[in-house]
Amino acid sequence: MSLGSSVASFALVAALVTIIPGLDTAMVLRSAIRHGRRHGFATALGVSCGALTWGAGAAVGISALLEISKTAYTVVRIAGAIYMVWLGSRLLLQAIRAKSSDNFGDLDGDGEPRHLSRSWARGYTTNLLNPKIGAFYVSVLPQFIPAHTSHLAVGLLLAGVHDLEALIWFSAIILASHAARAAFAKRRTQRTIDGVTGTVLIGFGLRLGLGSR
Repeated sequence: MSLGSSVASFALVAALVTIIPGLDTAMVLRSAIRHGRRHGFATALGVSCGALTWGAGAAVGISALLEISKTAYTVVRIAGAIYMVWLGSRLLLQAIRAKSSDNFGDLDGDGEPRHLSRSWARGYTTNLLNPKIGAFYVSVLPQFIPAHTSHLAVGLLLAGVHDLEALIWFSAIILASHAARAAFAKRRTQRTIDGVTGTVLIGFGLRLGLGSR
């Protein structure tokens, strides 16, 4: 299989995976609605950087280690589960507290101004601590790396293709949410968004922590 056909075939598979609603989509959507377009794009960029990290890891065998080593996989799985439950609990607590603020959309749960770097870090960490992403890359990506090519270079190329598709998808979601942001501006609506997102995160975390693979 040539490099061109490999990229085209992987792009089709990655596109199908991208449009399936999941944790990354929920995080980007929440960030865009809660803090605006710039933070939505920052979160999306963080998710994309996490995917690139997994792509590089799959290419050099790090993700394969998670498949082979039960201990390594368990460590990543538990770390991811703890992070998701912690983050989800914060959002639920934030929804319950419903702290008042005149500039509600620009504040984080602790009442401090929210910076773009925090949105990026949240997207990156959420993606990086999800071993299911690593499992996807290790089971799918190597099949599209032609023989006699640089695994790292092609792995990053394929991850980049996936990132491009994801950014297009996220951009559509972010722009759509911005168009309807006036409807989401009410505190009660934003509390609901935080509560739903927090519940989803806790659900993902518990499922990840209690599962085996």
